[in-house]
Amino acid sequence: MTAPLNISRRTFIKTTALVVGGLVIAFNIPQAKRFLLPGAKDTAGTDAGKLPAPNAFLRIGTDNTITVMLAHSEMGQSIWTTLPMLIAEELDADWSKIKVEHAKAAPEYIHTAYGIQITGGSSTTWSEFDRYRQAGALTRALLVAAAAEELGVAADSLKTENGFVISGDKKISYGDLAETAANLETPKTVMLKKPEDWKIIGKATKRLDSPEKINGSAIFGQDVHFDGLKTAMVARSPVFGGTVKSFDAGAAKKIKGVHNVVQVPTGVAVIADNYWSAKQGRDALKVEWDLGVNAGLDSKKMLEEYRSLAAKEGLPAAKAGDTESALSKAAQVVEAEYILPYLAHSPMEPLNCAVKINADGCEIWTGTQMQTTDQQAAAKILGLKPEQVKIHTLFLGGGFGRRANPAADFVSEAVHVAKAAGMPVKTVWSREDDIKGGYYRPMFLHKAKIGLNADGMPDAWEHIEVGQSIMVGTPFEQFMIKDGVDATSVEGVADSAYLKAIPNHHVSLHTVKASIPVLWWRSVGHSHSAFAMESLIDELAHAAGKDPLQYRRALLKDHPRHLAALNLAAEKAGWDKPLAKGIFRGIAVHESFGSYVAHVAEVSVTKGAVKVHRVVCAIDCGLSVNPDSLKAQMESSVSFGLGAALQSEITFGDGMVQQSNFHDYKVMRMADMPKIEVYIVPSTEKMGGVGEPAVPPIAPAVTNAIFAATGKRIRSLPIGDQLA
Repeated sequence: MTAPLNISRRTFIKTTALVVGGLVIAFNIPQAKRFLLPGAKDTAGTDAGKLPAPNAFLRIGTDNTITVMLAHSEMGQSIWTTLPMLIAEELDADWSKIKVEHAKAAPEYIHTAYGIQITGGSSTTWSEFDRYRQAGALTRALLVAAAAEELGVAADSLKTENGFVISGDKKISYGDLAETAANLETPKTVMLKKPEDWKIIGKATKRLDSPEKINGSAIFGQDVHFDGLKTAMVARSPVFGGTVKSFDAGAAKKIKGVHNVVQVPTGVAVIADNYWSAKQGRDALKVEWDLGVNAGLDSKKMLEEYRSLAAKEGLPAAKAGDTESALSKAAQVVEAEYILPYLAHSPMEPLNCAVKINADGCEIWTGTQMQTTDQQAAAKILGLKPEQVKIHTLFLGGGFGRRANPAADFVSEAVHVAKAAGMPVKTVWSREDDIKGGYYRPMFLHKAKIGLNADGMPDAWEHIEVGQSIMVGTPFEQFMIKDGVDATSVEGVADSAYLKAIPNHHVSLHTVKASIPVLWWRSVGHSHSAFAMESLIDELAHAAGKDPLQYRRALLKDHPRHLAALNLAAEKAGWDKPLAKGIFRGIAVHESFGSYVAHVAEVSVTKGAVKVHRVVCAIDCGLSVNPDSLKAQMESSVSFGLGAALQSEITFGDGMVQQSNFHDYKVMRMADMPKIEVYIVPSTEKMGGVGEPAVPPIAPAVTNAIFAATGKRIRSLPIGDQLA
């Protein structure tokens, strides 16, 4: 990390241009090691693997401003601050001069690991850590060379500090050096700082986007407006897969402000001057639907089908030893079934997308996590080349995976609406549209049979999963599904650290074919697997008559990063210390996205009502670039996971989603939030993500505490009124 970085002109491209008399740096860093999604095939050296490395741009203006362009999307996770910190560190920049912009959608901005322009997988910071620092170091080298030329001194006699190059009592600002630096040759070698010399990385840093989000000047998709832009709402089938048989727009067109009503592939769109007129117009529409084959969809019947499938072995996902034989010899056998429902993403800002089509191309304004697929989808609909579709990425009011859809559903719909309307249109989803609109975290059933030896430790583990695949039918299918097994369905089980300690184990999967649109949801497969695994480990500890913490320590003795998070959380929670009367503890630990998170939850149960009073969280994510942002993500993840654990679910009856808004699709409210304490494991291990890994272990930490309080094991989510 601290060795000289050798850069050839072919692999490190320097683009110079005058920008208000300043310097533009485009950087393209060769990838030393290719990161692959779990289960993906390494296509390096093949045509599929020859993907252009993403470019990011750094501008220095003559006014000394430094503008960093992000190839990723800011949706609350604070990369608007974290990535500029990397550049500012190596550049020795004046932090007060840093500005940030979202980059355009273009091939040069594709993700260093995933091959498309995307923000997801808790990957932004670790995937950009070297590249952004190298950009800062290169720019600093150019500025130092420019100062040396101007002052007539050796470059190695100069130092940089707070946006200036300094020689003795003389100093020249970066802005004053920008024009000269723009015309210099790219250095062949740059040095990166040693960690002990960092002044910004690893230090708590206030968010750069806070002021504009506080004063209301930040622009989200919902805020987009320009002359001639209309607003649309779409009437969609109440049953997934349904189609329009006929519609009567007479009453809708009588609503003041309604301009037109058009049919699009997803339903019927009402175009109006504003949201309220569009909504009233949609409410007045008379649509006759062909509900199709899913009209009888029912959650209870689906669960019966899942249980029927779980009665037999599925496709193998992981196997070692002879599980059947070991189970027959077990001193004790524990059997359990765990059920998790469909879940909506429910970002605070519902989906929206503004589209303007002209003779030369198309412009799109939206909050998206997946620019490449959205751009390609729009181009296909309009018969354009992708480069003719310009995407303006705006701040996202939450994403959680919903705005990273390989199907590009909400963007495609908006393009169809604007095309049919023949005018610029912003298509807006209501909260009800969002909750009923599909692309859910799939429902999953886990069935386990575990054999314990005379010491109460597991010798055999049989595990069957049943659920929909989120990868089938997407461009990722070829990488993520092997021998019929979707790696994201079994992650957290098939690769569990616990199973590595068990000589005989067998994990299998039944992939259900259903017409319910599903998608990754914050923490993907780990969102259901951690609940099953950490609940089962607690069940085993109880069956063995052992302390849940000590039991985990024994099973994870060869996994130091799990243990580091587990031990820190237990220590800070005071695991061995008595609690106030009526308060009980539960614990869970889980690895996902390269990070290790443990939670201790303190819970009370009064007349069947569950109250979470305190959550102690510990994380080992390797280096923490901005501890403030990390802690905020842990708090956010706890809140997100608690809502799903306690209250959230999507169910079906007569083919239709039965929830519609936050009154029946419940999420955490401020009054219900526990005290959250976050502790960071000091670590020099490989960096992991922080946007998702704290979600998976929170549900089992809570339900394990409920068991400690009541003796009742919660095996299905949400907890709801199960204790009433």
